[in-house]
Amino acid sequence: MVGTVDYIVVGAGPAGCAVASRLARAPGSGSVALFETGPRQAPHLSNIPLGLAALVPLKSRFNYGYQTTPQAALNGRRGYQPRGRGVGGSSLINAMIYIRGQPEDYDGWAELGCKGWSWQDVLPYFKRSEDNVRGKDAWHGAGGPLRVSELSNDSPATAAFVEAAVQAGYPYNADFNGESQEGVGPYQVFQKDGARYNAGRAYLDARPAMTNLQVLAGQQVRRIVFDGRRAIGVAFGPPNREEMMYAKREIIISGGAFGSPQLLMVSGIGPEDQLRQHGINVISHAPDVGANLQDHLDYIHNMWSKAPGLFGMTLPVLLRGASSFPAYLSRGKGMLTTNAAEAGGFIRSSPEIERPDLQLHFCIGFVDDHNRKLHLGTGMALHVCILRPKSRGSVRLASRDIADAPLIDPNFLSHPDDLRTLVRGAQLTQKILAAPALAAMNGRALYGTGDEDEEGLVALIRQHSDTIYHPVGTCRMGADSRSVVDPELRVRGVEGLRVADASIMPNLISGNTQAPSAMIGEKAADLILAKGLG
Repeated sequence: MVGTVDYIVVGAGPAGCAVASRLARAPGSGSVALFETGPRQAPHLSNIPLGLAALVPLKSRFNYGYQTTPQAALNGRRGYQPRGRGVGGSSLINAMIYIRGQPEDYDGWAELGCKGWSWQDVLPYFKRSEDNVRGKDAWHGAGGPLRVSELSNDSPATAAFVEAAVQAGYPYNADFNGESQEGVGPYQVFQKDGARYNAGRAYLDARPAMTNLQVLAGQQVRRIVFDGRRAIGVAFGPPNREEMMYAKREIIISGGAFGSPQLLMVSGIGPEDQLRQHGINVISHAPDVGANLQDHLDYIHNMWSKAPGLFGMTLPVLLRGASSFPAYLSRGKGMLTTNAAEAGGFIRSSPEIERPDLQLHFCIGFVDDHNRKLHLGTGMALHVCILRPKSRGSVRLASRDIADAPLIDPNFLSHPDDLRTLVRGAQLTQKILAAPALAAMNGRALYGTGDEDEEGLVALIRQHSDTIYHPVGTCRMGADSRSVVDPELRVRGVEGLRVADASIMPNLISGNTQAPSAMIGEKAADLILAKGLG
């Protein structure tokens, strides 16, 4: 097969779905081919929000299930990095939490030279992408592709967490994406009628259909093809039966923080010594491809408890889940609609910090080793993660074959400030768990005593902390010559090629990354079409 289209988009995560849809729907924009290695249709288990409890821990055709390199600061453990595989990307398996980050995050990008990426520049794209059940206002949009809803499940345990956090001194916040992010409260989620509303469903399955968009699912793009230094197409399919697709205008890579730098490197764009080590012809020496990896390191207080509203491996809970299936199908209600992480918050590690630097997620069940370690009984999990880590890691090639998992090294806790901040966060979560509303649930720590001193918390953090699934930064955007892409997302050193996904973030935003990834795809389409939103 040899085909030609106007635009090729590689990767159908939230950013890729957004940019492909916007390009295809633009008047006179031409034809678009969207490549995705995974399946076209989401599994039924993905549509059920609670299905993430089974999808996240298992490597499958819908989850890459990556492992990190051994992490020196985590007792040499290999971390786990689940990433969605299929149309919708990680929006197929994540907790669906709708968070944009803090305005200062984006203003910081602009201060680094990323013109056009300040908070006032990106807010219109967040609003354009949004269809919030609360309606349109100064902070939110309505009528966009991404349905944002309240959780349908009503757990007394979640209410107890919010009450306990307020008792511990934190303000209640009904909207983390409103005037201020600081405080505690319930999360809004990417759901419609109680079902997961993944990015593929939002951007690609809406009506009217896009006749000029081809979605080539189940197709592995093996490399970008160049004519000199201009990207002209992609080679895809099995290695012994490669096929070609050519782009008359541009190619946009949206493979995420792991996939995008890997595809650039196997195509000849990256650190020269690493490419030559794997026998790859160097198109452009770009030393920062794969560098600058940042992620939210997360520590969890898991607690046994028999209080109402909690989940676990018990016969009554399993029977309740089975009996709630009709309510889920008919009304989008009941326990199957929960994302488990129903509430949380954004708090400061100390009063001297100007803005929240810690995020909380409260789960109505155990989350031990990404739910890969199961326990009989019911419980709860209070997560805390560092919002703006100073540690930096990397993504490198394991081989020249794109189908081989890359070498992922988050380099967690390599900066000493990160450990100090996470310890302080763990101390604050102990305080919340000890507040009357949660203390009444008679929780008992799964690990440790639940009242550790600083030394004890350090030991538990090194033994149990890991990602909460927000890797970014490996194709850093910037104005300097070493940045991988410029502020218009064009790959430096070549022509006709852009990157549009979370990998372009120069610094990690303060929160969950699905909404910002979609925003990047939205803005990328306008950059390509040479228009913008004021």
